[in-house]
Amino acid sequence: MTNIESAQRAGAKADFDAIIIGAGFSGMYMLHSLRDKLDLNVTVFEAGDGVGGTWYWNRYPGARCDSDSYIYCYTFDKNLLQEWNWSERYPEQDEILRYLEHCAERFDLKPDIQFGKRVVEVLFDEDTELWTVRTDKGDAVTTRYVIPAVGALSTANVPPIEGLSSFKGKCYHTSRWPHDGVDFTAKRVGVIGTGATAVQAIPEIAQQAKHLTVFQRTPNFCVPARNGRVDPEVTRARKADYDGIRQRIKDSFFGFELNFIPQSVLETTPEERERQFDKMWDAGGFAFWLANYQDMFFSKEANDVIADYLKRKIHSVVNDPAIAEKLTPKSYPYGTKRQPLDTNYFETFNKKNVALVDASTDGPIEEITPNGIRAGGKEYPLDIIVIATGFDAMTGPLKNLGIKGRGGRTLAQEWADGPQTYLGLAIAGYPNLFTITGPQSPSVLSNMPVSIEQHVEWITECIAHMRRNKLSTIEASPQAQDAWGAHVAEIVNSTLMPGTNSWYMGANIEGKPRRFMPYLGPEGVGGYRRKCAEVAEKGYEGFVFRSTGQSGSMHTIAAE
Repeated sequence: MTNIESAQRAGAKADFDAIIIGAGFSGMYMLHSLRDKLDLNVTVFEAGDGVGGTWYWNRYPGARCDSDSYIYCYTFDKNLLQEWNWSERYPEQDEILRYLEHCAERFDLKPDIQFGKRVVEVLFDEDTELWTVRTDKGDAVTTRYVIPAVGALSTANVPPIEGLSSFKGKCYHTSRWPHDGVDFTAKRVGVIGTGATAVQAIPEIAQQAKHLTVFQRTPNFCVPARNGRVDPEVTRARKADYDGIRQRIKDSFFGFELNFIPQSVLETTPEERERQFDKMWDAGGFAFWLANYQDMFFSKEANDVIADYLKRKIHSVVNDPAIAEKLTPKSYPYGTKRQPLDTNYFETFNKKNVALVDASTDGPIEEITPNGIRAGGKEYPLDIIVIATGFDAMTGPLKNLGIKGRGGRTLAQEWADGPQTYLGLAIAGYPNLFTITGPQSPSVLSNMPVSIEQHVEWITECIAHMRRNKLSTIEASPQAQDAWGAHVAEIVNSTLMPGTNSWYMGANIEGKPRRFMPYLGPEGVGGYRRKCAEVAEKGYEGFVFRSTGQSGSMHTIAAE
């Protein structure tokens, strides 16, 4: 092919300017931003039959957000903030879904969303510089930009337990819950897992079930949610201060109105620290995790002081000392796993119809039989099994899209040893592909809507920049990507996080490389935001652009 022919192909017209994958928080805002701010021709492919993403699929008993509702929402539209009223501090799944459906109607998003279509392949053509996106319904359409908005926690982790298909009863994964619910009345139920999802579901299931058996591999530190109705006066005060709230969460470490105590817990007296712990415990929510003494993530000695308080709380709530001991974490520092917020979780194990099977003391799950679960040589008869084992976090949703970049190289191949990105926004060798809250961005270590809005707005301005300057493609340079990965690793390796077998490290998935996937600082969400802004201000430093000149020739532009 001649240079002229190549340039002509590079100028080929696409079916769409941009294709977004997923219609949750991020996909909906991305659609609104590109369509209504830049006047682009955009479509969204959504596997479900409605909007909502996480809140469309996750309908298990007790499902609710664990970020305060007044900041677990879009903040880009002042009128939207004023017109919507949340009923609870941590609203249930159905209320969040109603909110997102309201947003879809308010911004007239549904006409540009194609529901019931799961993306199975995303292929880059180096000659046309266009992506072809294929769905399981036979669609094959071209686009200039591809923006996966698939979330970090959307690919279910179903552990390879022998005999799963042989079970004669009903089996459900919490992330794919029947829309008409599940009746546990008079049923023997087994729940596999004790992570954040299970902590929400177990108390609810225990209220219905004839008998509940919880199968625990690793006990979890839990702190109380302290959920409740929102005082109308508090709502009015927050609505009057939304400009201030928005600025504070954007500049904060984790996207909340929470800040670490700027001293070492080891520098305090036992009486002083106990008063502080009690204050955070009584406040509920993420305060104990994200507003504690600043050295809890860096010093094992400091962490032990904080963890000891939580261990004492477990033993004070659970009546049976032996069960309390099984529920007490021993193998990892506090805060290095995702913090579950509980409502009567530990209290549930005081119920006569609830039993705990701990892998360390009672024996691990060996197999699922036609009639139940065998663990430690004992069979537990069950009618229903609930699998609450979480997700193939962060990388799983992206790898499942069948993305192939330059040279036909798949993203699954590219990430065989762990994710590599630049800023969690772009990947070298994958032009015009942007990842919202992707690996190596704050993402799951933040209040998600805050990080989603920042990424959507950055991507929108980047595409606007390209259109103003007649740039055809953008991608991360390998050098910038390597440097960012080294920076992410350097920061987290100074903390206690890498020593824990968490899903942050990919340790929950058999065979998945151990690599810390989100970005932890050094100044959190606020510092990361400033870094992304600085990159853009410097002409998108670390990115490589290509443009097609008036003569038809191709030009490569490397930002310094």
